[in-house]
Amino acid sequence: MAAQASTAQIIRQLLEGPVARPALLRWRRKHFLAKEGFGFYFGLFDSFAAARACLPPTPEFNNDALATEFVEVRTRQVFAYDYPVMWWLDRAFRHGARSVLDIGGSVGVHYYAYRLYMEMPPDLTWLVVELPVIVSMGRKLMTERPSAGLAFTDDLEEALTSAGADIWISAGALQYMEDARPGDLLKRSREMPMHLLLNKLPLYEGDDFVTTQNIGEGCFAPLHVFNGDRLIHGVEALGYTLRDRWAVHERSLYLPGYPERSFPSFTGLYFVAGS
Repeated sequence: MAAQASTAQIIRQLLEGPVARPALLRWRRKHFLAKEGFGFYFGLFDSFAAARACLPPTPEFNNDALATEFVEVRTRQVFAYDYPVMWWLDRAFRHGARSVLDIGGSVGVHYYAYRLYMEMPPDLTWLVVELPVIVSMGRKLMTERPSAGLAFTDDLEEALTSAGADIWISAGALQYMEDARPGDLLKRSREMPMHLLLNKLPLYEGDDFVTTQNIGEGCFAPLHVFNGDRLIHGVEALGYTLRDRWAVHERSLYLPGYPERSFPSFTGLYFVAGS
């Protein structure tokens, strides 16, 4: 087994080396742009603008076809990476939290799925911030399923500067937003939350960078990859304490041509205001 791993490592090092890298990247880009490249990452960029300039024009996530799985699957079940979030969410509710701001919460996937596995306060309010197409789908879904306390908006700035929420949740969304580093969002808010739950973040030990992803249905999007320590320290500097950190093994990032920028799992974080 060790010999096989060593052989695979040697082959990858040869492919990623300066001689073979140009051919590898040409082949990888062609595969990345194809339907079979769904979920793949490609390219190293300084900004979202530079990344978009190298992509076919698409609506990115503002596409109802991309939300089909969320309506049919993710509103009805949870996954392994959801359990730490539900654990801390339940404790927050038990300590009196009654309002949630869910940034990038799709059609209300966390609201619908989590209540199947845990008890929600009857007076809970849950605001989802999403793209216009997804907001429209979420509101339609509300007419088909019980959804007391759930609401949607496509205006992030209004959500940040209106009445503060006790809990902020964002799972796998902030990296796709051009200006949404958690510390910066907190600074822009009128009232910072007591609890901050961030899940499925691409964190690693190197420098921040921008790459692109094939997100399916012929759509592509730029995304940030963050230095983990810098992101955490940016939140802690605002008076928060990191209470929990977990690996999201269902997500990984392999960047062709840049093995030093690749990592085996994404990350979840829970912060609480104060010490």
